[in-house]
Amino acid sequence: MNRNKFYVTTPIYYVNSKPHLGTLYSTVLADVAARWNKLLGKKVYMLTGTDEHGQKIQEKAQELGKEPKAFVDSMIPEFKKVWEMYGIQYDRFIRTTDADHEAVVVYWIKKLQEQGDIYKSTYVGWYCVPCETFVNVTSETPKNEQGVPCCPSCNRAMREMEEESYFFRLSAYEQQLLDFYEQHPDFIVPKERMNEVVSFVKSGLRDLSISRKTVSWGIPFPGDPSHTVYVWGDALNNYISAIGYGQNNAEAQKNFEFWWPADVHIMAKDIVRFHAVYWPAFLIAAGMQPPRRLMVHGYILTGEQKMSKSLGNAVDPQDLVKTYGADAVRYYLLRNFPITHDGQFSIKSLEEHIAADLANNLGNLLSRTVTLALQHKAEKLSPSQELETATIALREKCAEMYRVYWEEMNKGMFHIALGHVWTFLSSVNAYFQEFKPWALAKTDRDLFEEVLYMSCHSLYAVATVLWPVMPSKMEHVLAVLGHTFVLGENYDSELRKITFERSYQLTPLTAPLFVRPVPAVVPTEPVAQPKVDQVKKSDESAGIISIDDFAKVHLHVGTIVQCEAVAGSDKLLKLQVDVGPLGMRQILSGVAAYFKPEDLVGKQGVYVTNLAPRKMIGHDSCGMMLFAQDNQGNMRMVTVGGPVANGTRVR
Repeated sequence: MNRNKFYVTTPIYYVNSKPHLGTLYSTVLADVAARWNKLLGKKVYMLTGTDEHGQKIQEKAQELGKEPKAFVDSMIPEFKKVWEMYGIQYDRFIRTTDADHEAVVVYWIKKLQEQGDIYKSTYVGWYCVPCETFVNVTSETPKNEQGVPCCPSCNRAMREMEEESYFFRLSAYEQQLLDFYEQHPDFIVPKERMNEVVSFVKSGLRDLSISRKTVSWGIPFPGDPSHTVYVWGDALNNYISAIGYGQNNAEAQKNFEFWWPADVHIMAKDIVRFHAVYWPAFLIAAGMQPPRRLMVHGYILTGEQKMSKSLGNAVDPQDLVKTYGADAVRYYLLRNFPITHDGQFSIKSLEEHIAADLANNLGNLLSRTVTLALQHKAEKLSPSQELETATIALREKCAEMYRVYWEEMNKGMFHIALGHVWTFLSSVNAYFQEFKPWALAKTDRDLFEEVLYMSCHSLYAVATVLWPVMPSKMEHVLAVLGHTFVLGENYDSELRKITFERSYQLTPLTAPLFVRPVPAVVPTEPVAQPKVDQVKKSDESAGIISIDDFAKVHLHVGTIVQCEAVAGSDKLLKLQVDVGPLGMRQILSGVAAYFKPEDLVGKQGVYVTNLAPRKMIGHDSCGMMLFAQDNQGNMRMVTVGGPVANGTRVR
């Protein structure tokens, strides 16, 4: 295994309309993963691009009175523009209309035809045009008012089809796929997606239609131009065509052998089956290794619906970047949307994260440090030989922050990694506030400079680890500290050390690092006083909710693995909770009067897991622990009747 390379891909996106926040999210995840591995000194290749064939594209082009190729060509600049606005550093933008990609698809099909893995037959069944998916209709499949089966993914009416088609012998690879999953239990992140895939394969695989006779816009099927290659036989092969597979020259073959298998395919959960079942089967059939890992994230929701172009509820990333800046939006996407489950998008939440996390905790610390240093002619700061106990402790916390961050970033748990950074930043701010360097400047110059140096050291470490997430802003932080960010430096080795080695030459901040957004003032109308009979009716139904309201609350079982009192509070305990596939959550609970920290460690409880993160005296709380109070006023943990797996949903 080549440990010094990292090949990451996004899905290739449909070009029936411009990119939205959901497509940006997948792409930012890939860019952050790529930059993180660059930071670790690896050779990195990032692939993104567009899926340009198929019925949806053909119909959209006809609607606009354009030829399909002219239509898809007109859409590409929109994608490249948005990726540039958000600092996406891809190595290739592949298009399924690229000549080398089309040649690889033809090569792959011929290879499988020769070995008997592709044959001609007839498809009879239901087809979803928006999802470009054949669906096996059962008694559980939803139907519309006319009784027409609806697609389980997008809930739109499907079309019944009977059509001659070429099929891939997917059923022949059922056992090989199950063996692969067993040998590679970490193939899919999060693990709950893996369970779904294994269950699907064990239920029995049907051979897969890979051609269409009624769609002319696509790659002509080899040896039978009356057919075109169906989307998955075409689109999935982009991951190997982009790096030289099937090309008849030594350089391309060498390139393919270096980069393949892909280290991570990143995608939303609606296409995991295609990537976790069809794609590995295609590769095994062609004599290649499957990818090492699939990172499968949830949906960005607006209200109760997935954000998508086809549903018409998409947020335009260009509007966001113009208002809030690319780095702030990138941070929000990674911090607010754990890949383990769906997340709600709102402007209010975005602005709260910018104000609390970026402008206050990070930006204000940088501003206070630089301002004090320049005011008292301490613009050049060098490490001290003798240190306060609190300084040594904070320096050790800095090294520990990096070690935990390293582990979570490599697992793809970016939201957890960022949580640890902000926990550390809270410690730095507390240290700064405790020593009051503005007062020390007049009474103890050595300690004054030590505190400022420790602040600079912390900011340097934070800016370095956050570079993959907010590259432009973090390079600016490093420049203010007197350093230039240079890929190739051994940051990994440096941040693991519990030593002071660098000096800092501070320069003035010409503007705040992040500006707190000013919420728009929404005018309100006077509320009419209800009539007496209206009040009575309302009182009778007070507190009544529907089953749909209850379903909005996500309750999961988790185990407390660490618990400590919160400095400055006599009420709060800070819990680190293992919620299984949902990851490790930091949750603050106001029960310090009833429990000692050691009383809670190892206990399973029930938690609300889809609350928006909030700040409590400088600490993040990402959920809520449930308690009940007995007749004597004691708090009792809400739990389950016996041990269950962490992350189990309470229903």
